[in-house]
Amino acid sequence: MANQTITIGPYRLPNNLFLAPMAGVTDRPFRQLCRRLGAGMAVSEMITANKSLWASKKSLLRANHIGEPEPRSIQIAGADPAMLAEAAQHNVDQGAHIIDINMGCPAKKVCNVMAGSALLQNEKLVSDILESVVNAVDVPVTLKIRTGWDIEHRNGVAIAKIAEQSGIQALAVHGRTRACAYKGEAEYDTIAEIKSAISIPVIANGDISTPEKAKAILDYTQADGLMIGRAAQGNPWIFNQISHYLAHGERLTPPATSDVKRILIEHMHALYAFYGEYTGVRMARKHIAWYSKGLRNGNPFRQQMNTFELPQQQLNFTEQFFDQLTDQDTIAA
Repeated sequence: MANQTITIGPYRLPNNLFLAPMAGVTDRPFRQLCRRLGAGMAVSEMITANKSLWASKKSLLRANHIGEPEPRSIQIAGADPAMLAEAAQHNVDQGAHIIDINMGCPAKKVCNVMAGSALLQNEKLVSDILESVVNAVDVPVTLKIRTGWDIEHRNGVAIAKIAEQSGIQALAVHGRTRACAYKGEAEYDTIAEIKSAISIPVIANGDISTPEKAKAILDYTQADGLMIGRAAQGNPWIFNQISHYLAHGERLTPPATSDVKRILIEHMHALYAFYGEYTGVRMARKHIAWYSKGLRNGNPFRQQMNTFELPQQQLNFTEQFFDQLTDQDTIAA
């Protein structure tokens, strides 16, 4: 089965695999890396619709897309239709090709201000927000949701119909409710129902951790694409692996230790360049931890890594760690 592609507005993506937006993770260096390693599109970290925060260092870094391939999709979050419309316009002015609206984040600090997946409780407000944003910009608008508010209120199909009627051009659905957060198993029945209820592209999200699972979820839900989040952390080559499996029905050989080392060190250099040395070292720590998860001597390596303050210390120690591994040590990756 050949890889499908997806079209969003005027953009035909190279494949149907998306990097999910993850706050504190999917910054520009990671998005560029995942695109290079096979993601068809990478959505930005969530940017608040609160205008007073747009000039903050955090928001400016999140909105930085210099050198990224088209189309650049920027995710906005908030609960006020007019503020979200203005945020959409602002981000298009800053170079966004696609605006993505967050109605999927389960984080308490997002839901407590009735944004993210908390909005799923109020279908009228969902409709007002979607129409307001779609009418505010000339670029495609996409939406990310969960299957519902809680297991008793799985209203994903109703929300999906509202999205289609409002002019949303693609819908990503995480197979959990707001109440589930990231616990338990994702369920795909609701995604399959949504796919059969609307005609815009539907992208399945949640627990897509292996090429085999990716194919099973595509087959089961009949979704048009897949969105991968946590499984790409420390494992950005998952996109190439899934893409190859979908096209050929066989697994790619996992990357050699030397390849993992090279990718990680490139990633670290990109983080230092993007954030500056002080913040870059701190941002690199979690990525280094993910890349080394499950590897021999990984625990003492991570503990020691967290004590370093300088890029060169991190780089030297990473080189030493990977040079003492063999390819057998990364086979589980």
